[in-house]
Amino acid sequence: MSRAIRVISDISAARRRTGLLTIALVALVLVPDAGAHGVSGKDAVFLQSVRGPAIGPMMYLGAKHMVTGYDHLAFLLGVIFFLYRLTDVIRYVSLFTIGHSVTLLAGVLGGVRANSYIVDAIIGLSVVYKAFDNVDGFRLFFGVEPDTRIAVLVFGFFHGFGLATKLQDFALSPNGLVVNILSFNVGVEIGQAIALTVVLAVLTYWRSRPGFLRHALLTNGVLMAIGFLLVGYQLSGYVLNA
Repeated sequence: MSRAIRVISDISAARRRTGLLTIALVALVLVPDAGAHGVSGKDAVFLQSVRGPAIGPMMYLGAKHMVTGYDHLAFLLGVIFFLYRLTDVIRYVSLFTIGHSVTLLAGVLGGVRANSYIVDAIIGLSVVYKAFDNVDGFRLFFGVEPDTRIAVLVFGFFHGFGLATKLQDFALSPNGLVVNILSFNVGVEIGQAIALTVVLAVLTYWRSRPGFLRHALLTNGVLMAIGFLLVGYQLSGYVLNA
C-alpha cells in the first residue's frame, strides 16, 4: 500500500515482519477478558421500559454507545491513522457510517439475526485488518494491496450488526420502535463525530512531532493486539456457549 510505504519507509521490511509476527503470537496466547461492549446496567433497564417515542434519551444512548465503544474507536483510529487530508477522512468515515447504519436498522427493524459471538469476532478482526494494512502487511506477506474503501464499508456492516445483535436481546416495545431506533442511530453518528474530532486533533498534533513515524509500527501493533484479543475472547465465548 503506497500510503504506508511513504510514511514508514524508514522501517525495514524484515523488522516489520518480525514485529508483526511477534505481536500476533503474543496476542493469541495472552487472551484476557476482552469482550466487545454492549448495552447493560441502567441503559438496558431503560431500553426495556420505553413505551413510545423517546427521541432525546435514545440519541443520548446512541452517542454514549459510540463514545465508549472501544472496538469501534480502535477500528476508526486505524482507518484515519494515515489519512492526512480531511476529504479522505470524510470519505472513509462516511463509508463506515453507511455500513454501520444499514445493518443496525436492518437487524433491529428487519429482524435479521446472527450469532453475536461470531459477529463480534469479525469486528475484532476488522481492527486487526486495518492495523495490518497500515503497516503494509498485505504487500509484505502476501504481495497484494486490498481496496481499503471496500473493506471499511464491509466491516462497517459488521460493526452495525454487532450492535443490532445486542439490542435484539431486549424486549423492545413496538410502540415508537422505528422512531427510537432511528434516534439511536443518529446518536451513534453524533457520538462518532465527537470521538473522531478528538482523535483527529490528537493525531494532527502527534504527526507534527518528530517521533510519530518511529512509533507508527508500535501503535498499529498495539491496535492489532487489541483486535486479536477481541477475536480470541469472542471465539472462546462461542465455543463455551455452543
